[in-house]
Amino acid sequence: MGVVDRLFDADSTVLALLELLSNNAPQHEFDALVARAADAGMDVAALEHARRLALTIADQLNRYRQREADFSALVDTAREFTVVADVDSLLKMITRRTRLLLGVDMAYISFPDGDSIYIRTADGHTSVLSVGLRLPGNGGLGNKVLASSAPFWTADYLNDDRIDHSPEIDEVVEAEGLRTIMAVPLFYGNKPSGALYAGSRRVRRFTADQVSLMSSLGDLAGVAIERARVQEHEQLRERQSAAETTAGAVRDFSRVHARMLELVIGGADLKAVFAEAHQHLGGGLRLCAANSDVLVALGDLPCEDHESLIGAMVQAQSAREPVRQASGLWTMPLYAGNRHFGALLVRPEHEPGEFELGLVQVAAHAATAYLLLDDRAGASEDQIRDELLDDLLAQPQRPPQQLRKRALRMGMDLTKPHVVVVARPTEDALGKISVWASSYSHRCGGLKTLHRDCAVLLIPGDDPDAAVRAVFDSATASLRQSITVSASSPVEDAASVFHGHREAVRCMEAMTALGMTNRASSARQLGFLGILLSDHHDVDAFVHSVLGPVLDYDQLRTTELTRTLEAYFEEGSSPTYAAKKLHVHANTVARRLERITELLGPEWQQPAQALEVQLALRLNRVRSVLDQGGHPGAPEADPGDQLA
Repeated sequence: MGVVDRLFDADSTVLALLELLSNNAPQHEFDALVARAADAGMDVAALEHARRLALTIADQLNRYRQREADFSALVDTAREFTVVADVDSLLKMITRRTRLLLGVDMAYISFPDGDSIYIRTADGHTSVLSVGLRLPGNGGLGNKVLASSAPFWTADYLNDDRIDHSPEIDEVVEAEGLRTIMAVPLFYGNKPSGALYAGSRRVRRFTADQVSLMSSLGDLAGVAIERARVQEHEQLRERQSAAETTAGAVRDFSRVHARMLELVIGGADLKAVFAEAHQHLGGGLRLCAANSDVLVALGDLPCEDHESLIGAMVQAQSAREPVRQASGLWTMPLYAGNRHFGALLVRPEHEPGEFELGLVQVAAHAATAYLLLDDRAGASEDQIRDELLDDLLAQPQRPPQQLRKRALRMGMDLTKPHVVVVARPTEDALGKISVWASSYSHRCGGLKTLHRDCAVLLIPGDDPDAAVRAVFDSATASLRQSITVSASSPVEDAASVFHGHREAVRCMEAMTALGMTNRASSARQLGFLGILLSDHHDVDAFVHSVLGPVLDYDQLRTTELTRTLEAYFEEGSSPTYAAKKLHVHANTVARRLERITELLGPEWQQPAQALEVQLALRLNRVRSVLDQGGHPGAPEADPGDQLA
């Protein structure tokens, strides 16, 4: 049952009016309540007065609610204004919030500029005549607002005689289809700095609360705009200060650059050249040649082991710019075209900035220029050594006597044993491996060159196993990536270097085919495969490497261990059938096999080693037949079997 249906007397009617008021009921319910009371014969004048009072109170409550909502929106808007820093974004936010708060079609902001004003930003505009447009400063709402420092609004702009109209402003208003326009000043302090406009494309009237809200929004916007301008000016000053600092650094940089080049061209020594850079960098500085020899050392630079030094040079090789190592050392490679001259190592006193890193590059370029001009740096000697190894590997070969003389002039005797080592990285890293190979060959007194995708080294020594392992360990530590290394048998003359290289390459290809990449091996370590791959088939070395302990045992003790091995394999690895073939007791064969295990190790019957043992037995038998010039006969039982 509704409120109207519960009327009994005047008191209950008044209570019903209060209930409608508390429920924020619409006006027609108040009217219906009074009409029903009149039909019931009550005092209509008193009830009509009560109705008017209730509606007045309801209107005031609605205004309070609207003011509270406007104030809350204004607070949120002020909070948003503090977040945006740049002026352009802030102006766009102000016009957008103005449209939303007042429910208008368009909002825009203008600023005075001499005798004119210009529209800086707009929201809701439909023509191209607004943003950026300059208008006369003696007409329109903006002139009135700036002159009076007070809000001004019109319900129909084009037909309002209170406004000083100008054709330019009227054209914009007409193009946008605006009718009602309100403008408020943007205050900063006591002086307006611009005007904020709200426009509607239909005739409407702004209430006093709306005008007050727009004025408060203008005050907040003015303060926010000036704050953003101040911040922009501060940022501009900071950028200007940074630019002046950078300009000073560039001037210092240019002066140091010119001074270092002047010293290089003037023939000063390297230490004098780098003293100029060290004066600005501080800390420690070291210049190393491609072979890792230290050419200049200034300041305190902790000594690092040779492998770490080469590793730093290798890692910086591909960058062609200063590279920071994990230890805090900066490395800058020295290059002229594709020619590598070494590296500059720097540990500044403080973390280097752009200027310091640029100075490191300038110092490296000066060092490269110095090394190009000065034969004493040994760059030409390194090139000559590379060319010698290229000629040793060339086909057709140069006269060996000529190559030996060239090697002797470099301090190398090619008549003494050398090992050819080939190193191939798994990735495209020839630049890095060239840096490492230059240093390694210099340390061991050998030669190096690049051949196809590999580094080739000629290393003094007669132990290919030790040579290939040493190269593998050094290259892996310096390059920090997978690498496959192979070595030839020892070579002892200039003409054999070519064949040693072919043997090492074939060994490399065999390792790849067998899935033995990322390892190190020599032709000798490949067993019978090494004999097949070698240009000089060293059968004796192979046989002795496989059967040496057994052969030596037989020779010293006149036993038949070798013949027992032959019979054992001929009879399908059966000790019983081998005993029958040898005409000895099975226990004798068992004892001999135990002794063979002691001599060859427990793995000699495994398939891989058993194959090599059988091949070595065959080669040993053939070699014996050829030495005796006849056919092998069947041996008699050995009386010394009990000693076996």
